[in-house]
Amino acid sequence: MADFLTIEQRSKRMARIRSRGNAATELGMLRILRALGITGWRRHVIVRGWAAPGDRPLRVRPDFVFRGRRVALFVDGCFWHACPLHGSRPGGHAAFWRSKLRNNVARDRRVNAGLRRAGWKVVRVWEHELARANATNLRRRLRRALP
Repeated sequence: MADFLTIEQRSKRMARIRSRGNAATELGMLRILRALGITGWRRHVIVRGWAAPGDRPLRVRPDFVFRGRRVALFVDGCFWHACPLHGSRPGGHAAFWRSKLRNNVARDRRVNAGLRRAGWKVVRVWEHELARANATNLRRRLRRALP
């Protein structure tokens, strides 16, 4: 299906999509952390890590940072981070979306490796793990990662 917007209109529309404060992911995790009484976190703090030789130094903003525990917590949306269970690909512009999602996954791997080399523990939670049905498993994972 052809896009009904011009390239400029599509660009403006996509630029308005918020990358922070998403109710399904970040705010859902915020409610869970508060309900479990887990404290000591800050949101969107810049964390520096090691980069591969020849790359720019790693500088990321995890969704939640536990500085004292050196834990970086990311809440990944199933679509944008290509969840193997719930990730989907739009039918239109298939080559673009295949490349975009593949690059997102590769970036996540680079970030994980760089933060771990810098001495950080990285915890990634999928959007679908925030559902009530998964609450017990998620609670257990968080308690292990955040002693």
